Amino acid sequence: MRNPRLIEERAPAEAVFPRIAGRLDFERVGPRTVVRSALPMGPLRLLTPKNHGHAAWAYTSSLGGGFVDGDAVRLDLRVARGAAAFLSTQGATRVYRSPRGCTSETRAEVAAGALLALVPDPTACFAGARFKSRCEVDLGSGASLVLLDALSAGRSHRNERWAFQTYSSGLRLAMEGRVVLDETLLLEPAHGPLAERLGRFDLLATLLLAGAPLAAAREEVSRRIEAVPVGARSALIESKSRLGPDATLVRIAAVSVEEGLARIRSHLRFLPAFLGDDPFSRRGMPCT
Repeated sequence: MRNPRLIEERAPAEAVFPRIAGRLDFERVGPRTVVRSALPMGPLRLLTPKNHGHAAWAYTSSLGGGFVDGDAVRLDLRVARGAAAFLSTQGATRVYRSPRGCTSETRAEVAAGALLALVPDPTACFAGARFKSRCEVDLGSGASLVLLDALSAGRSHRNERWAFQTYSSGLRLAMEGRVVLDETLLLEPAHGPLAERLGRFDLLATLLLAGAPLAAAREEVSRRIEAVPVGARSALIESKSRLGPDATLVRIAAVSVEEGLARIRSHLRFLPAFLGDDPFSRRGMPCT
């Protein structure tokens, strides 16, 4: 018989390990955008490689190769007036088995006339993982946002397909002070076996395009989605929703992670023109 005095109550990760904020500041200097400051904190690391365009690029990574039990990180972003910034990850965001859970929070302020492209690789939660993320973006007048939030099934080759304990992803977007989107995706086995509920799909993704300067890009993406009818046993299913006059939300479910990401990159074929360079071409996966 277990002695209740010897049983330690498990607290949430952020209660055990304080959430530490890193910071990235992008600023326009002449015709180019530069990284004015990059402050990594805790397990969060920031890389700022050079590129041939006018936008500044940054990539996040982790000391542990992913989120380990108790990690709780926060990144504050600021894109100054007229600047253009691209932020991604070095690879998939891996979340390891985490009884106490892991948390990640991103907050971004995009000033008037600026552009933020927040396009990380998919999150992959391993068996027993508990992960909670939250992204909040505030756009100023004439600012633009390209945001991707994707989740893969995990290590299918190790029989860990949709085998995590908890996954929560929150997204909030405000445009000139008006909230146009505030939602949370919650996936838990307690609500029903995940592998059965998600069926044959190995990738879930949300693509958000916002801001008046992206009007033509949003219309093109909408036309491409409408042009592909959804049939029985389709390998890829897409839907789109308008969030007022200047924002479009795209949902994607794909049987293959690779095919799903290829479709997303095809939707982002307009992005290199806004950045002056194609960040995906260095991985041999250009936006086409």
